[in-house]
Amino acid sequence: MPHVQSAARANATRLLAVLGLSLSVLAIEIVGGLVSHSLALLADAAHVFTDAAGISLALLAIWIGSRPANTRRTFGYLRLEILAAASNAILLFGVAVFILYEAWRRLSGPPQVASTLMLSVALAGLLLNGVALWLLRHAQARSLNARAAYLEVLGDLAGSGAVIAASLVIVATGWARADAVASVAIAVLILPRTWSLLHDATDVLLEATPKGVSMDEVRAHVLDAPGVSDVHDLHAWTITSGMNVVSAHVVLEPGADGAAVLDFLCACLAGHFDIEHSTFQLEFPDRRRLEGAAHG
Repeated sequence: MPHVQSAARANATRLLAVLGLSLSVLAIEIVGGLVSHSLALLADAAHVFTDAAGISLALLAIWIGSRPANTRRTFGYLRLEILAAASNAILLFGVAVFILYEAWRRLSGPPQVASTLMLSVALAGLLLNGVALWLLRHAQARSLNARAAYLEVLGDLAGSGAVIAASLVIVATGWARADAVASVAIAVLILPRTWSLLHDATDVLLEATPKGVSMDEVRAHVLDAPGVSDVHDLHAWTITSGMNVVSAHVVLEPGADGAAVLDFLCACLAGHFDIEHSTFQLEFPDRRRLEGAAHG
C-alpha cells in the first residue's frame, strides 16, 4: 500500500505552534502560581503540562507514523497517532484526580493568595490559549490528535476563565476558598472531554464503523452499482484520522464487466463517503455457494 499522508500529519505545523504557545502558558502559570500561592493557577499549569505532553506525543507519533509501510507493517505506523490520543486521555484523567485531591485539602485550610498577580497571569493565559484555539479551529475537524489538542486548549481557555473568576471573587470579597473552588471547576472540565477522547480512540482501535458512515447506506450504494447482484462480508473501519477503509465481497451478475464495476464502486465510495481506500473481492454466484459451505 503506498504511503498516505494522514490528516494529523498535514496539521503538524499548527500542532507545533500550539505546543510553543502551551509551553509559554505553562511557564507563566507555574511561576505565577508559586509566587501568588494560587492552587487554581498551578492546577491549570498541570493541565497545560499534560496538554503539552499530549501534543508532544502526538507530534512524535506523526513523525514515527511518516515512516513508510513495510512487509511486517503493511499500514506503516499510522495507528501510533491513535495510541497517542488514548495515552493523552489517560494522562488527563490522572491530572483531574490529583487536582480534586489537592483542592479538597485546601478547602479546609486555604492559604493567602496574591489575587492581583493571579488575575494578571490568568489573563495572559487566556490570550495565548485564544491564539492556539484559533490556529486549530479547522484542523480539529480532520484529525483525532488535532481534535485532542483543540479540546485541551479549549479546556485551558475555560480554566483561565475559572482562574480569572476566582481572582475577581478574592479581590472583591477576600474569600480565599474561591481559589480551590476554581481548581475543582478546572478538574470537572477535564473529565468529560477525557472520556470523549478515550471513547473515540478506543473505537478506532476496536475497528468500529467510522463516525458519519452508515453501513446501510454503503451497502445500498454497492447494490445500486451496475452489474452487482449482492454484497457480503462488508466492513468499514478507520486506520487513523482521515483514513477510512472499506472491504467487501461483491457478487457480480452474469456477464458483468468487473473492471467497470470496480471503477464505479471506488468512485462512488470516494464521492459519497470520502473513503479513498477500498478493497473489493469480485465473485460470481457460484463462489458465494462455495464460501457458504466453507464457512459452515
